[in-house]
Amino acid sequence: MAKKMGIPGWHGMRKDDLARALVRTAKAQARKKAKLAETKHRVDEKVEKAEKPKRLKKPPEPKKPANPRIAARLAREAKQRESHYDLTTESDSSRDRIVLLVRDAYWLHACWEVSRQSVARAKAALAEHWHTARPVLRMYEVESGSTTSTAERHLRDIAIHGGVSNWYIDVPDPPKSYRIDLGYLAQNGKFFCIARSNCVSTPQPGSSDDIDQNWASVAEDYERIYAMSGGNGEGGDQLTELFEERLRRPMGSPVVTQFGAGAAGGFTRGRDFEFEVDAELIIFGASKPNAHVSLSGEPIKLRPDGTFTVRLAMPDRRQVLPIVASSPDGVEERTVVLAVERNTKVMEPVTNDQHE
Repeated sequence: MAKKMGIPGWHGMRKDDLARALVRTAKAQARKKAKLAETKHRVDEKVEKAEKPKRLKKPPEPKKPANPRIAARLAREAKQRESHYDLTTESDSSRDRIVLLVRDAYWLHACWEVSRQSVARAKAALAEHWHTARPVLRMYEVESGSTTSTAERHLRDIAIHGGVSNWYIDVPDPPKSYRIDLGYLAQNGKFFCIARSNCVSTPQPGSSDDIDQNWASVAEDYERIYAMSGGNGEGGDQLTELFEERLRRPMGSPVVTQFGAGAAGGFTRGRDFEFEVDAELIIFGASKPNAHVSLSGEPIKLRPDGTFTVRLAMPDRRQVLPIVASSPDGVEERTVVLAVERNTKVMEPVTNDQHE
């Protein structure tokens, strides 16, 4: 034991001295082990405290502006920013629909109705990603003559904004077939579809005349547009309903459709003599090139210099036309309201019986 414990001079010690030396050495080793154990315990406590995450202090809440006018202005701006992404339309219809129309070889026109319940469902489906979601039109190219999803190819996502119910879409390389999905796209790439449009085919270039830069009325070319937009196939009833809403008159009467509601009696026929009279309204203006301008809730395409021109049918009644321009960030908005009235009076025909 003395040799194992490393007691020096244990060879010459007597039994009593050797026993005392063993006891002293054992006590010294026990004290040393206790001291090492205590030191290790303190080190472990320090390491454990260092590894615990530090409690973050709660950030101070932003101070509310003392001026009530500033607070009201901030509340209005926040509400306006929120409405910029709200696709809910003012229609009383509870259903969701999007209809795609052919403007010409290079332009399509999408019209939609969205209920508030559908926007609420999109918000619930996107959950924590809702605050990054933006309303978009997802455009697909469809293989000619096919209606299966396997024949569709995703082309692009077109960012839109709330407060409107239709959008113009430019398309290259006609003729081709397209379809549109309306929904919300989150920053993580998740897309929630609200409504799916019909399939349309653009014509060959030059097969239709480009009358205006803004397609405000479809009265003159409704038959061609109706056929190219798939009205003779599936979804024809939905297209007919949409056209009658836009024209504000039933489809099918060439006189009413071509010349307007107040022009049916505006000409007389007799002895191969014809007299036709009608009127239209031209609205023009200018804003910033990147502003959002709408007429009666429908977006207006601006030229590169910010100017615009819109041609409208002028039926025999009073029209109130609000024109709204908002800044790109949605903070500032200006409105101009035009009130126009047409009153057409058809006089009795007069026949002069004069003989040479």
